[in-house]
Amino acid sequence: MGLGLNWEVIESRFDQKSGTVFLEIRETARLWASVRCPKDTNVATCYDHTEVLTWRHLNVFQHRCEIPCRLPRGKCKQCGHVFRVRPPWEGLSTHFTKEFEAFALLLMREMPMSRVAEIVGETDTRLWRMLFRQVDAAYAEADFSNVSCVGVDEMSLRKGHDYVSVFADLVRKRVLFATEGKDHQVWLQFVEALEKHNGHRGAITQASMDMSPAYQKGVQETCRNAQGVFDKFHVVMNVNKAVDQVRRAEVRLGGPGVWDALHKSQWLWRKNPENLTEKEAARLAGIDQKSLRTAKAYQMRLVLPDIYTSPTATVARHRFGVWCRWVRWVARKEPKNILRSMVKVAEMVEKHLAGILAHWKWGVTNAFMEGLNSVFSATKRKARGYRSTVHMITMLYFVAGKLRFPQF
Repeated sequence: MGLGLNWEVIESRFDQKSGTVFLEIRETARLWASVRCPKDTNVATCYDHTEVLTWRHLNVFQHRCEIPCRLPRGKCKQCGHVFRVRPPWEGLSTHFTKEFEAFALLLMREMPMSRVAEIVGETDTRLWRMLFRQVDAAYAEADFSNVSCVGVDEMSLRKGHDYVSVFADLVRKRVLFATEGKDHQVWLQFVEALEKHNGHRGAITQASMDMSPAYQKGVQETCRNAQGVFDKFHVVMNVNKAVDQVRRAEVRLGGPGVWDALHKSQWLWRKNPENLTEKEAARLAGIDQKSLRTAKAYQMRLVLPDIYTSPTATVARHRFGVWCRWVRWVARKEPKNILRSMVKVAEMVEKHLAGILAHWKWGVTNAFMEGLNSVFSATKRKARGYRSTVHMITMLYFVAGKLRFPQF
């Protein structure tokens, strides 16, 4: 507990009725040789003592352990300021010891707060309050001076259209900032937080994100030196959605054998051939794909990711152009504009080609952001959701911010 020579245990007792171990501690005369006034660091003397305060400590075997103590209050000889002496065992929360906080934080990383509260025998309200103080203190000390490559993605807060925008350092793989909303103003909030932690908006050279117009506007307005990078994941995600839209449209249009071929085949068209199971591969082989528009869209979807194997951005630019012209040429031959969704993907690629080609220059992807979204969604489901945005963001900083906590 780090008592040293300034504090001593005067009594240790076990209360059978409550099943609690009490460790009574008081200061020694040596304490006043090291206590200084917090205002001017002058020598202080003992003024009086507080009422009995209690701290929760680690259990002694299966028994709850508490530390009762009447803390001394010092008085500065020069300015007369009266202050409470902080004991060496006290954590950031005035109700817990440092060791208890460290143990509780370890449990919070692995399980929901309600389960932690059940194990340690405290209320989840008290534990959340302790976590808030720990995260606030650690986040205030975070250093963003070397941040140059960031990723941003929206994360669902709850059912509906409530989102949190999460910014991360893609080099050190850590969350930098999170705020409610997903409009262009979140970038302004991010750079303000960045510069409070020794970072600079001018140092950001790459910003990996989806093709949200709001995020693009935010980058242009706040980080002039940053190049927006649209990675493969978002491009392929859009073309997957387009293939499914073609499938739905073709089912509605109908025709000989269309229903039998496309019924319950959504995931069949989302996989690459090498990833199909034996059953799926057999079904795909049994489908007459020559007359299916969905099959044509699927072939376009297979060609697009292959462009990312191009050795240089120049080659990739040419291949993207060929792909877009191919999509338009095939779409013109089809009735009822059934491949319109694929044409929209081609238009999207042409519009955002500079950001897509930036992948070859920087090699940046949003894989960390997508992985973070999946992991945190699982954490959120395990906790049955969080009470508020503040609770969710605090937990996000705690599990993915790579913060340096005082107890670790």
